[in-house]
Amino acid sequence: MNVFPDFGSLSGIGDLRVVIGAMLTIILIVAVLMIIISAITWAIATSTGNPGVAAKARAGVFVALGAAILAGGGVTWVNWLIDVGGQL
Repeated sequence: MNVFPDFGSLSGIGDLRVVIGAMLTIILIVAVLMIIISAITWAIATSTGNPGVAAKARAGVFVALGAAILAGGGVTWVNWLIDVGGQL
């Protein structure tokens, strides 16, 4: 039995895909910019001997990296789940 979601049954699904694609693009761009800014801040704070700011900038790098991984991998994960669901 082949079970697959019927994406054509919903009206406006094309618009929803465009909106989600645009949101993922914006999230990835903001995450990459946050990684760059936080990494620069981390480097400057470490070189000037400011451990408080360096710790906050390091946390910013890791949070932005996690957001980029989640946003980028979300579509791949959902497609994998759809494929696995079709094989059950």
